[in-house]
Amino acid sequence: MWMESVAWAQTSGGSGSGSGTLLSLVPFVLIFVIFYFMLILPQQKKQKQQKALMEGLKKGDKVITASGIWGTVTNLGKDTVTLQIADNTKIKMQREYIGRLRSEEDDKDA
Repeated sequence: MWMESVAWAQTSGGSGSGSGTLLSLVPFVLIFVIFYFMLILPQQKKQKQQKALMEGLKKGDKVITASGIWGTVTNLGKDTVTLQIADNTKIKMQREYIGRLRSEEDDKDA
């Protein structure tokens, strides 16, 4: 009988239980805000940059694929890109696997 009264006393918060519930939500809100600024926002920015890269591709662009293949765009399809990776070697690949454009510093390293 005594344990039931202790349990009942713990669950009945009286007038302060509403503010206690609100205060217990604050850490979860803070965690969500931190996750938003550290994970979600940078990922959205990266997706926008990748989409702009895909839309801006043109023949003659020097690119590096997501798997690390260096090539030059020779043909563009709706969903595919043809890359020349050697003098007589061309490969066709999905457009979304183009990682980035090659910079002048990349060409110096090669």
